[in-house]
Amino acid sequence: MSSPAAVPRPANAGSGVNAIAVTNSAFINIRNGPGTQYRDIGDLRDNSLVVYYPRSRTPDNWFWMEQRGLGGWVSGGVVTFEPAVGTTAPSSTPTPYDGKVAVWYWKGENIPERSIEEFVANLKRRAPNVTQVWVKTSDGVSWQGNFDNSPLAIKSAAEVQRWVNILQQNGLEFHAWCVPQGLNVEAEASVIAATCRVPGVRSMILDVEPYAGFWQGGREAVRPFMLRLRQAVGGRFHIAMSMDPRPHHYASIFPEEWFPFVNSLHPQCYWQTFREAPEETLAEMFEAWGRFGRPIIPAFQGDAALVDQTTAHTLATQRYGFKGLSWWRYGVIAQWAGVNTPINLTTSPAQPVPAPTDNFADEMLVTPGGRGFRSGSYTGRNEFQQFDGTWNWKVFYKKTEVATSLVWAEWRVDLPESGRYEIAVFVPARHATTRKARYKIHGIRGTTTEVVVEVDQSRNRNVWVPLGIFDLVKGAPNAGRVFLNDVTGEPDQSIAFDAVRFRRIVSITPAPGGSGGTTTNPPRGSRPSVVNGVPVADGYDSPIGTTTQRAASQVWPPGWLDASPFGRLYFVGTPSEAYHTGADLNFGRPYEDKGMPVFAPANGVVTFAGVLRIWGNVIVIRHDPLYDPGGVVLYTRLGHVQNLRVQPGDRVKRGDQICEIGDAFGRFIPHLHFDLSPTTILERQPSHWPGTDQADLLKNYIDPLTFIRRNRP
Repeated sequence: MSSPAAVPRPANAGSGVNAIAVTNSAFINIRNGPGTQYRDIGDLRDNSLVVYYPRSRTPDNWFWMEQRGLGGWVSGGVVTFEPAVGTTAPSSTPTPYDGKVAVWYWKGENIPERSIEEFVANLKRRAPNVTQVWVKTSDGVSWQGNFDNSPLAIKSAAEVQRWVNILQQNGLEFHAWCVPQGLNVEAEASVIAATCRVPGVRSMILDVEPYAGFWQGGREAVRPFMLRLRQAVGGRFHIAMSMDPRPHHYASIFPEEWFPFVNSLHPQCYWQTFREAPEETLAEMFEAWGRFGRPIIPAFQGDAALVDQTTAHTLATQRYGFKGLSWWRYGVIAQWAGVNTPINLTTSPAQPVPAPTDNFADEMLVTPGGRGFRSGSYTGRNEFQQFDGTWNWKVFYKKTEVATSLVWAEWRVDLPESGRYEIAVFVPARHATTRKARYKIHGIRGTTTEVVVEVDQSRNRNVWVPLGIFDLVKGAPNAGRVFLNDVTGEPDQSIAFDAVRFRRIVSITPAPGGSGGTTTNPPRGSRPSVVNGVPVADGYDSPIGTTTQRAASQVWPPGWLDASPFGRLYFVGTPSEAYHTGADLNFGRPYEDKGMPVFAPANGVVTFAGVLRIWGNVIVIRHDPLYDPGGVVLYTRLGHVQNLRVQPGDRVKRGDQICEIGDAFGRFIPHLHFDLSPTTILERQPSHWPGTDQADLLKNYIDPLTFIRRNRP
């Protein structure tokens, strides 16, 4: 039976209201009429910025809403509209950052550009809505140029002026930042003040963190340092403070000592590094620092997934009313759509974050001991030690050396083609205490020398840390090569030699209106698997059954049973009571399905393949955007499997056999646990399990049966 004719926005709907759509699941249906009998025309993500019409409410609680050119009806039973405060943010002391988007700049050694002019040109091309650059000028008593041998280095106030002039000529503001250490109050205040006195320097941000190499002067040094600095720059110059905002660090930063001297806060809301969701990090930050009494301009993680950047931008500007944003940092930002989203402080309707213009194409992973990895020693002995990493590959490590290298390691890939690549290194949770692991990248366009990127391994645990975005030339000498040795200048620390990941970036021009994550189902037939150079998913199949069965209209093939459907509360009354995140697929009698093949349900890249406690063997696939480069990205988890045929970094196509049904090494009766997540939770935590938290379940998982039925190839 065909669906009824579409119902347009009512003539008496009144004016639209900017709002955050808070849904009771990861995303909900948008329909072309006020009821489930109407056609599904798209999906509305949780924490999306929309315009909704309160007076359009129907007797059975449906509302008209609009987002990025798409208008339709949503049920008030599954969504609430939280008024956006971005246009009516609570009044606070004005700051130089209000209405502005900024990017942090660290040092020229870690970016491919060889001049300030080239840096500015690339920034303006990639993010024309960025109007501020926050440039590091000093560390302790030293100018930043003491740690930077590039042509962009700042070694004096005169070079600060050079930066200021070039930025101003291109319509950009210069804001300085530094790392005070509190060990030499007079000398540190002097070099910071020299920067602040340069005409055109708009503010100074002090990076105060409870880690080695940052503030070491303790509580007693704060006031003498800040009194000296304020005497030098005056009371009207804007001084800000940036910090790790997690509540357990609050007291160690001595906030009450800094309070009289700073004008604004720039909390480092790095949810990916913290292994959290953006909403969790923002909530923790606001709980700890919201009562500090100074305007907050959060710093966000530029290398995080675009969907998380979108959520962070919306919540920061529309829920909390923060009047500016910054992104850490230039050189590691691969996708610019979130960064390039402006801050709207007018009364006009706020616009959602646009569709992506930068997408990942090829992905190559080199693990220690795997293909593309080489290592050796200069002593003739095996100097490395090894352990099994959390993500199921071997990790090499050893004690750091002060001056003379004893070992080396090399990660190398054959580049599929020339272009921009994000290069990232995995830092394990153990045996990685060095602050100065010096990775060397080769084959960068425009230079015949290596680029050295220093990584503080001690501050990271089981996360990917980007070295940067580099324009690599296929066929150039040493292109696609990363090198690391054990010399760090530190005694008695450990350096880890873990995996390296290369991801090619494809830039596209989004279609007018852009999907922005709203997935529509194009006609079936010859759907492409690549659009504008970006791999896309042409649809989803069941992960089990024969080739003919997987292509049929019935999602679970004949003979297959879902023993634990999505969302069901099972093992009620026992310690194992939990909501089920997906489907438990069985065939025939118990044990009959053990060893049956399991297939990739859609195109994508394997992000995890190995053993997890309780789960047994698990595979996680990050699927390509659905149908087009701006489509929804899902993660598949396949649990309790055996005979894994893939490893992290492998690209799979829909229908590729990737493993077999198993029993978690005898822990369970054989079956396939299969779930789908539209968030990044399974990339951050492959073993995530919501237990009895139904809200956590619905925010992070969707019914695989319903989704596959709607999105067949």
